[in-house]
Parts: sequence; C-alpha cells; structure tokens
Amino acid sequence: MQRIALMAVATALALPAAAGDGELKALREEIAQMKKSYEQRIESLEQRLASGTEKEKSQSPQDGDPRAGTAGGFNPEVSLILQGRYRRLKEVPERSIAGTWPAGGHTHGGDERGFTLDHSELIVSANVNPYFRGLMNVALKDGEAEVEEVYFQTLGLGQGFTLKGGRFLSGIGYLNERHSHAWDFADAPLMMKVLFGEHYGQDGLQLKWVAPTELFMEFGAELGRGAGFPGTDRNKNSPGAGALFAHVGGDVGRSHAWRAGLSWLTTRARQREAHFEDTDAAGPNEVEGRFTGRSRTRIADFVWKWAPDGNPRERNLKLQAELFRRTESGDLACASDVATSPCLGGLGLGNLRSAQSGGYAQAVWQFLPRWRVGYRFDWLNAGAKRYDPVAVFAALDPANAYFARQRPQRHTLMADWSQDEFSRLRLQFARDRSMQGVSDNQVTLQYIMSLGAHGAHKF
Repeated sequence: MQRIALMAVATALALPAAAGDGELKALREEIAQMKKSYEQRIESLEQRLASGTEKEKSQSPQDGDPRAGTAGGFNPEVSLILQGRYRRLKEVPERSIAGTWPAGGHTHGGDERGFTLDHSELIVSANVNPYFRGLMNVALKDGEAEVEEVYFQTLGLGQGFTLKGGRFLSGIGYLNERHSHAWDFADAPLMMKVLFGEHYGQDGLQLKWVAPTELFMEFGAELGRGAGFPGTDRNKNSPGAGALFAHVGGDVGRSHAWRAGLSWLTTRARQREAHFEDTDAAGPNEVEGRFTGRSRTRIADFVWKWAPDGNPRERNLKLQAELFRRTESGDLACASDVATSPCLGGLGLGNLRSAQSGGYAQAVWQFLPRWRVGYRFDWLNAGAKRYDPVAVFAALDPANAYFARQRPQRHTLMADWSQDEFSRLRLQFARDRSMQGVSDNQVTLQYIMSLGAHGAHKF
C-alpha cells in the first residue's frame, strides 16, 4: 500500500501546473479505485493463508508429539531401480570358484545365460521424526521378494555418533555397502563372491562415530545375528557375528580426494554345507561337506578420485582396490549315500585349518560427460589348507572346488553410457579363469534405470 501511495504522490507532483481541476479530480478517483482493488485482493489472500494454516494445524501432531514439525512421516521418498541383462557365457553345469568354499545366498542372476531380468529394487525411506530415519530396500526377481535392508537410523544423537538398527549392509570394506546398481561393473568382484556370496548383511546394531577433525575419520562397530555366509544361523541369544571398521580420507588440493580403510569380521558356522565331488571305484559321486567352526576376515580398501577443480561432470578418474585375508578353523565332515564313498555316513570328521587371500584393483575413466570406460583385475589365492585326517578327502576328485590349488583370475573391460543420473547402458567383456580347467570369455549387456527419488551415492 505504501508503494501505491508513493506512486500517487509522484504522479500528482509531476502534473503540469496548468492542468485543469477536472483532470486532477479524475486522476484522484482512478488512484482511489486502484487502492480499493488492491486492498480487497490482499484481504482475500490473508484469509486464504489463515484458512490453510488452521487446516495444517488440525491435521498435524499436537504440541508435545515428537513428530511435530516433520513431514517425513506423510511424504516418504520412494524409488524403483530396474535392471536387466544379456549374458553370453560358456555352458558349465555347476559354476564354482576353484579353491574356495561355495558361498551361499542369491547371485542376482549372475550365472544365467542369455536374456534375463536382473533383480529390481524398491526403496522407501523417510524421516520418522526429528530424531530417527527409516529405510526399506526390497529386491524383486521372478516373482520373489527379498528384504535386503530395513532399518532405523538416528538423526540427532550428537557428538558425531550415529546408531543404526535392523537389517543393513555391513560397513566393512568399500564395496559391501553399495547395492549392485551403484557398481562400476555389471557383476561383483571375485573377492566379494568368495567372501559373502555378494554382500554381507547384518541383523543387528551398528554404531558409527565421525571425529570432529579436518581429516575425515570414521570408526564403526557392529553386533549381529551372524546368519549370513561365511557364518550360519545358530539360533542363539548371544550375537553370532561382530565387526569393526575404520575409514580415513580427505582432499588433496581442489581436484583430488581419497579414502582408505581397515575392517575386521568374525563369525561362527555350524554345519555349513557345500557340495563336492568324489571319485571312487563306482565313478564320480556328489558328497556333502559340513563345516563347524570360526571364520575371521580382514579387509583393506583404498579409493582415489580425480576431477578437474572438483567437478566430476565433464571428466573424472576413480581408482579403487580391496585386499582380504580369511582364516577358518574348526571341524569338517563329509557325508554320502554311496556305499563305496569314503564319506559314507558322515564318518569323515576331522580338524580343518585354512587361510585364503585375494583382492581386486580397478580404474574407471569418464572421458566425456556421458561416457566411461573401465578395467578390473581379480585374483584369488586358495592358500594353505591343513586337514586331519587327510585320507578321507584325499579321494576327492582333483576338480573339486575347495581342495583345488588353482589361483583364480579374471580380467574385465567395460564401457557404459549414461543419458543422465537415472539411466545407464553398459557393455562388458571378461576373460574368466576362476574355474578349474575352464577359460570363459564372457560378454554382458546391461541396463539400469532409476525411477523416483534417489539420493546421492556414497563416496
């Protein structure tokens, strides 16, 4: 209203002195009408705002309700990740990585040939109130649903602490926390398949602390049920697995950033099963191995990123590597229904000690805004295995996955194109020598599409 009055005064002062009384009167009437019209509009707007505020108050939590002032409970973030692929692989009846215990869990269709519908993910998340946040991630494939993550996470614990509870991907290593749609290659490294099947998830609690320092320093501890491979569900009141991890990182100038970490996981298995093949006078037969004991895993990870002036949109380079060492000790038994098998009736009980190691190293280069290329090298060392008595498993065929002495390797090249952050098409070629006596040239075509809200990925 002050603006209207000032305009009127300025207009009146600008009138020529010779203007007639009639013209001045008409001008004053026109200004009065404009003023009245604006007053009506402002009054109508104030009434609408007041009405909307009262409506929100009637629908929102009352004073004292911890949800007051948050909208997360009424407007969750929902996203859907669609994935599919075509794979050209050599026909191998039962794929297994030589020298390693076959890991349990789903493989997200990694071994099917031809066109397949890879697993999709439905993700729902929201702030419960100013103090907690919740997330659910469900993997969908071929009419089946699997809960990958469902947890709460604190928002206001303070002092750099964050508590997470429920089912979640463990914070050990670098790649483990990342879902498959965030990988730089179409499949997991051999290391991840050997260690966990693909991911290691916890049903339990995780506590993280970020130090208030210029250098990024993060420390975490986890207690969980320990039902995931390499452990088994032992149905006990006490925790079945524990994990510790530490990550440090920072910036080097404006264009470089890095992160390094160390992790440790301990868990126990009871009657952990795997299928082997033995050769006796009657021919090859399948036997079942059962391990009961403790498994310990150590992981070291390192990531280096480069982008001109810290802007990765045009060009960027990412170097990534992880190393592991796993030791297991306990009892190993085998069982068979074949009368001539040395494992008949599960008599092959003995003490097992094993130590395995390996890792991967990869580089991904975005040379144009939408184009990337990458190379990854995987290697494994079956390591030393001491078993007493040796006689029982000495009859196993040399092609047996666990007792083979081969050093599995794989070379992988990939190129992908992304129209934007919500769509990606990828072509990948791999020279796989992870199976005993088999060299497999693998070709993969993959699509990844993201629908709905989707937050930024981790460093």
